Amino acid sequence: MAKVLATIAAALSLAATGAADAKPARNVVLVHGAFIDQSSWDKVATLLLHKGFHVTQVANPMTSLEDDVAATRKALVAQNGPTVLVGHSWGGVVIGGAGNDPKVSALVYVATYAPDRGESLKSLSEGAPPSLGQKALRPDARGYLSLDPGAFPTLFAGDVPAAEGKALVAHQIPLNSAVFGTEATVAAWHDKPTFYPISAKDQMIPPAAEEMFAKRMNAQTVTLQSSHASPISHPVEVAALIERAAR
Repeated sequence: MAKVLATIAAALSLAATGAADAKPARNVVLVHGAFIDQSSWDKVATLLLHKGFHVTQVANPMTSLEDDVAATRKALVAQNGPTVLVGHSWGGVVIGGAGNDPKVSALVYVATYAPDRGESLKSLSEGAPPSLGQKALRPDARGYLSLDPGAFPTLFAGDVPAAEGKALVAHQIPLNSAVFGTEATVAAWHDKPTFYPISAKDQMIPPAAEEMFAKRMNAQTVTLQSSHASPISHPVEVAALIERAAR
């Protein structure tokens, strides 16, 4: 018995030492979502840079889940040390696929989907009525989707000043509609600490779905009275949660 107790004590001591030696992440990789580009992270990135973080904003090609995960993995290769990986909107699917990188210390899902292995956006949406934002999606001849420009400011960024919301339309990147049927093969949130700022006024992804994803991941959450564009309308709160994840 004494030997068993000694072994347990040694293990607890080692665990405590590891926790004490753990260093906060100083790197943040930001992955943008559908119908927007990496500039959607500019406000959050500026706040984090002022806090001393090294910040990388990934430019997703939006051609496939595989291509977007590859772009994020390329950004992770360039990081030196622990890194917080953050995804907004479609970017949440991407970070779930890229977040098993050993450098990733935490995941932050911002107004986004968080599929498990074997799930797709299509399967997650089955049986649910489309959101107002989803109803406003328009395909082009290639099958790439964009959000109706006239509806974009209201449905995507309803709490952003009108002029700023209209300017965001110019930053749209069409999303290959084929991604909706692509099943996730990796769900890094099973193995990483997760954080989730829920957008209570989201008209693209239903807030109830965001709450479900956050609960399923056992994520630390905050609820923002925000549209889908929380990195633009609530950058202080989003940056604060990223900073918490880094600690």
